[in-house]
Amino acid sequence: MSDATPDPADEAREEMHEPETPPETLFGLTVTRSHGQVVLFPTLEQLIPTVKAMHDDGYLVCIDVTAVDYLTFGRRTGAEGDVLYTRRSVPTGQEPERFELVYQFLNHGTCHRVRLRVQVAEDATAPSLFELHPGTEAMEREVYDMYGIPFENHPDLTRILMPEDWIGHPLRKDYSSGRIPVQFKGAPSS
Repeated sequence: MSDATPDPADEAREEMHEPETPPETLFGLTVTRSHGQVVLFPTLEQLIPTVKAMHDDGYLVCIDVTAVDYLTFGRRTGAEGDVLYTRRSVPTGQEPERFELVYQFLNHGTCHRVRLRVQVAEDATAPSLFELHPGTEAMEREVYDMYGIPFENHPDLTRILMPEDWIGHPLRKDYSSGRIPVQFKGAPSS
């Protein structure tokens, strides 16, 4: 038994057999919105075709490429021992993964922005956007350096912020942070 009050609009629609409005799509993907901005969720396989379609439609500038590590965000183990990342919204048919690549695109002609959120498994490789958007070269290197997500067909996938001999990727949630003990003048030593 539910305490929720039925929505009169839903009841009227059922009585009239009014079809539900199909979801809004853009570049073949279902549109979601966040703070008024269009957000699309292509898969890794859909990323390059989606970016090409966006480029053809006037989204000529990739403003940003970054990543998010959802390791500790709603992590649980599934029935078959798989690690599942819950408590965040992804479209039906997609599984939330540990990493998410986030791309921001701008269309100067219409002043519209589109954000792409791409789910990336821990051991997956993402396609590089360098061929279509050469300005992404440094941003993809930063994502690789900080999160360890490799980009296929990248022209120079080397570290950009950390020294070449650095071990690990500092923005991963499982990367242990170091400590340097500091003794302040006049403070009691422990």
